[in-house]
Amino acid sequence: MADSGGPVVHGYPHLDTVRAAITALYKRLSYDTVHTFETSVAPADVAFSDQDDLHLGVQRIAREMVRHLRLPDARMIVSFRGMEHAAYVELAAGPEYFIELNDRFRAHRRDIGAALAHEVMHVYLHRLDLSFPGTRDNEILTDTATTYLGAGWLLLDAYREDGASSQKLGYLTPEEFGYVLAKRALAFGEAPETWFTSAQAYTAYTKGLAQARRDEQQPPLTAAGWAGRRRYAKDRRYAADHGAGVRGGAGYSFSTDGLGALRVSFPCPTCLQRIRVPARGRVRVRCALCRSVLECDA
Repeated sequence: MADSGGPVVHGYPHLDTVRAAITALYKRLSYDTVHTFETSVAPADVAFSDQDDLHLGVQRIAREMVRHLRLPDARMIVSFRGMEHAAYVELAAGPEYFIELNDRFRAHRRDIGAALAHEVMHVYLHRLDLSFPGTRDNEILTDTATTYLGAGWLLLDAYREDGASSQKLGYLTPEEFGYVLAKRALAFGEAPETWFTSAQAYTAYTKGLAQARRDEQQPPLTAAGWAGRRRYAKDRRYAADHGAGVRGGAGYSFSTDGLGALRVSFPCPTCLQRIRVPARGRVRVRCALCRSVLECDA
């Protein structure tokens, strides 16, 4: 697990991989299984004060993550050592998994839940046999899955930055964590704003929420603004006149079916899977993957 103590990268440099990770979760788990995670890990269940016994507290929080991810036959053995990264888990056959936490967490207990959430998610994805090629993309998948399945708000809350120092756990930027958390909040009707202890995490969440809402306001969705609808109509006319292959800046693209009729494909604003519909005006479409019902003017 990455541990950034230097300058924190901001923005959305990994957004394509994040979106692919959300789609992969729905495809691998199914809509029904994703929706068994409608309730996030509660702040009270991962609270860890300086008065608590260190090792008993760590094991308690590890068990909470195991419970949340429904891994009843998995046992997490947690220890501390000096190392470069924040945490590491040894992925074996189980049922015991050995997690190592950076020694600095001995004195920074409020972030232990964040570190354990990420490492236990590695175990969950390992058992699902769900991974992305390459360390970077696989870690982005893990951060995204942790957040979308209800434990990753802790990772965002571990982000703190001031003039003298900074801390961020995970591979996603703060705004990307905010984006995934907002996607979850919109899908499950949650309001995680009250859970943050970090003011910077709250700011990152509001920025991510704005980005997530923009996904719901792109053509051919009827919620698109006037400028987007105008651009879409121009691209559709061009595609009709010059053939398929036109791609719009909002992620939609045009093609033709076997009879030569124009069709448009665009990402579902909930699960980001691409949806393909006839480009011939108003249509209501139901995403087969996440079951969202979308109003379109294609």
